[in-house]
Amino acid sequence: MAAVIDTMAGLPRSDIELYGDAALANPHPAYKALRDLGSAVYLDRYDACFIGRYADVAAALTDWETFSSASGIGLNPVINDAWREALICTDPPVHTERRALFSTALGPRALKSVTDTIERRADELAERLAARSSFDGVADLACDLPINVVMELIGWPIDVRPSLLAIAESAWNGAGPAGPRTDSGLQTLQAMMDLIADIYDNDRVTPDGYAAQLVEASRAGHITRETAIGLLAGYIVAAFETTIAAMASGAWLFATNPEEWDKLRADPRLAMSAANEIVRMESPLQKFARFVTRDARLSDGSVVPAGSWAIISYGSANRDERQFAEADRFRIDRRERQNLGFGQGPHNCAGQGLARMELSAVFTALAKRVSRFELVGEPERIVNNIAYGFARLPLRAVPG
Repeated sequence: MAAVIDTMAGLPRSDIELYGDAALANPHPAYKALRDLGSAVYLDRYDACFIGRYADVAAALTDWETFSSASGIGLNPVINDAWREALICTDPPVHTERRALFSTALGPRALKSVTDTIERRADELAERLAARSSFDGVADLACDLPINVVMELIGWPIDVRPSLLAIAESAWNGAGPAGPRTDSGLQTLQAMMDLIADIYDNDRVTPDGYAAQLVEASRAGHITRETAIGLLAGYIVAAFETTIAAMASGAWLFATNPEEWDKLRADPRLAMSAANEIVRMESPLQKFARFVTRDARLSDGSVVPAGSWAIISYGSANRDERQFAEADRFRIDRRERQNLGFGQGPHNCAGQGLARMELSAVFTALAKRVSRFELVGEPERIVNNIAYGFARLPLRAVPG
């Protein structure tokens, strides 16, 4: 570690506890403090550089040869070894080949066939919520389409769906630095991977689902068993876990910004723009690690040295006042629409088309029936090393 620290001499340093409870529940003050220090800040607690300005995060995500995922995306060797076959832990050309298998099921052409299903389910959901006196924005709103539509499309066995949902978010804790929260996340991650392996080994995916296509490719010898299991794990994140977080966050944002809800009600064509703004404001996955393979010069002239680890923060970049006017304000008709909540470069989210479709459909359906959202209790944030969202969100939808 000493040799790495010596090469960081030209960088600003901070002892911010980025993975502490307070920062994980509300990371934005810490992000701003770090952005104000420079393009890269050496974090003494984690022996890693934090990169949080929009220009530098965007450049790092595109430059996979310098900011490599092939050594892992976590701050501990256990998860990086466990997920070595996962799509997010590979670089081109391996990543390109495997992503082609993954993306076929989630690409625009494939999603055309499910548009009607998603819109119908969204309408049914909106009808139910508008008729209720109160509901949980996570369990009752955000989980509905991912569980009842998306898990069916992927082809997860019915009996394991609750288990997958319960462990998906907690597993992200395993990507943090050494500590009790990370240890707990690693145990959850192992349970998730064991469950996926059991589904694969016992041919338990439902026929004709997206997962069946990966299993078939593996049985035909195009990919290994381990690669298939790693890609199947990706469906848990790309297809429903992050969408649940974004959906609940959207409901909270509209409840606390009623003027933006009025805009959507007046012009439903803003639904897709609203989906993008929700993901910008409340990025479901806040940060990943990257291994720096060669010296990297950032926008302020600072250099992140080869052989170090960098924490690349989507959540920080999406609130960077250098890129976004009134960066902390939720505006669904925002002109600066390019954000990094779905990533960028080779590792951009393969499930983003599906996520946008679900968000747009649900809030469009609700806008027809609901005049405003109201908080009826104290929201509870999840506290997670990577994921960001709500554990509980008590709401009321006022019909109108």
